[in-house]
Amino acid sequence: MSPPPPDRLRPAGAVGLDRPSSPARVRASWQRSERYGVTPEEVVPVYVDGVPTDSLFYECGAEVVRGLHGTLAGEPVGFMLTDPQGLVLARWCDDETINRSLDRVHLAPGFYFGEQTAGTNGLGLALADRVPTLVRGPEHYVAPLRRYTCAAVPVLDPRTGGLVGSINLTTWSDASSELLLALAQAAAGNTAALMQVRAGGQLLRAAPRGEVFHVLTGRLVDGVADDPCVSPAWQTAVGAVRDAVTGGRLVAVVGEPGAGRTTATSLARRATGLRERVLVARPPEPAEVGEWLTLWTPELHAPDTCVVVAEVDTLPVWAAEQLAAEVAAVPTTTGAPGPLVLTGSSFTALPGPLAALVEAVVEVPALRDRPADVEPLARAFARQLRHRDVEFTARALRALAAHGWPGNVRELRAAVRAAAARTDLVDVAHLPPGVLSDGSRTLGRLEQLERDEIVRCLSRPGTTVVHAATELGLSRATLYRKIAQYRITV
Repeated sequence: MSPPPPDRLRPAGAVGLDRPSSPARVRASWQRSERYGVTPEEVVPVYVDGVPTDSLFYECGAEVVRGLHGTLAGEPVGFMLTDPQGLVLARWCDDETINRSLDRVHLAPGFYFGEQTAGTNGLGLALADRVPTLVRGPEHYVAPLRRYTCAAVPVLDPRTGGLVGSINLTTWSDASSELLLALAQAAAGNTAALMQVRAGGQLLRAAPRGEVFHVLTGRLVDGVADDPCVSPAWQTAVGAVRDAVTGGRLVAVVGEPGAGRTTATSLARRATGLRERVLVARPPEPAEVGEWLTLWTPELHAPDTCVVVAEVDTLPVWAAEQLAAEVAAVPTTTGAPGPLVLTGSSFTALPGPLAALVEAVVEVPALRDRPADVEPLARAFARQLRHRDVEFTARALRALAAHGWPGNVRELRAAVRAAAARTDLVDVAHLPPGVLSDGSRTLGRLEQLERDEIVRCLSRPGTTVVHAATELGLSRATLYRKIAQYRITV
C-alpha cells in the first residue's frame, strides 16, 4: 500500500483540520481505513436491497440535486445523496462513461460507501469529520478510486442539528476540484434551507457554539435548586446512573435531546456524596472541535473532577478517537468513580472509539413518558425566573399535561418562562399556541398562522366556540374541523 504523495503529508499544523482537503485529515482517514481492514486493491461491495426514500432530507435533497444536475446536463459528474452511514440513496449522471465507471467501483444506489467500506473517499470523510471535504485522485485509499475527485458536504437537520446525510459530487481526477466543492456546498445549503421551510420555517436548535461550564454545588444544570421530578421513570434513571458511577463504570446516558440527560448525571454524581467538581462540555461546530478539546481534556487528569461530555454523537470520528485515547491514559482505581460520563441520543449513535469504552448505558425517558413531572417542573421554572411562586390555572395545567413536548424539558422551560414573564397567574392565553396543539404533524407557515389565530380566540376567558367562529368569520362546523385538524386542546 503506497502512502499519499509527500505534498499531501505536511505536518498536521500546516493546514487546519477544517480545510476541505487537509493532509492531516486525509492521513487520519488512511489510518482508520487500515484499522477497519479495508483492502487498498478494490472496493468490496456492501449492498442493501431497497433504500429509504421517505425522509424529508431525501425529498428536499433530491429536488435540489435534480435541479443542479439539470443545469450541468451532459457533464461527466455524478451527483449523489447518501444517508449518515454512507449508503448511497440516489445518483444522477448523464455521462455514460462515468456512469459505467462508477458502477464498477460500486458508487451507486444501494451500496455503502463510508470509510469502513471504501476507505478514504470524499463522502466517507465528510460524514466522519462532519465538514465539507474534497478528496483528490491520489488521496483515495483504494487504488481504483484514484481516477476520481470527490467533493462532499454533510447536511444537518435544521430542526435538531443531527446529521441526516451528505451530498456528493464525483468526477474525473483531472477536473476542476474547486468548482466541484463549491457546487456541493451550494446544494447542501439549499437542501438544509428547503428542509427548514418545509418543516414550518422555524429553527428549533441554534447552531452549537461549544461550551465548557461548571455545575455549581447544590444546583442542577437547569438552575433549579432541588430536583422537582417525582415520576418513577425519572427516579429510576437517576438511580441507575448513580449505581453505575458508584461502581466505577463509564456510563453513557442516552435519550432524546432536552430530556434531562445532563441533569440526571449531575444529580447522580451529587447523590454519591463525592466532593468533586462537575464540568459539562458540549461540542461546537466540527471545525472548532480541536480547540474545544484542548480547553478541557486536561481536566480528565485532575483529582476530584468529573467531566460530562454532552452530545458525543455529534463529534467527528477523529475527535472521538483523540478523546478515547485521553480517557485510556487516565489512571483509575478499581471501583472508584471515573472522570467521565457521556451523553448522546442512543448507544448505537455513539462514535465507535468511545462506545468501546462504555460499560453501562442508562436511558432517560422523554418528558411525554413521565407526565407527572410536567407540573412540578413548570412551577420550578416559573419560580426560577420570578424568584417567587407563580400560580397556574387549572386550564393551563391541563394544557401543559396534555402536550406531547417534542422538545422535552427544554421546550417546557422555554414555554413556562415566556408565560411567567407576562403574568402572575398563568392561563392558557399566556402559553405559546404550539402548546395547545398536538404538534405531531409539521405545519407550513400559513397553517401555523391559522392555528395561532384560532388558539388566540379560543384561549380568551369566557370565549366559546360560537364566539370564536363569529370572530374568525368561520362556520361552527369549519372551526370544529380545524380544531380537530390541528388537534387543538379546547
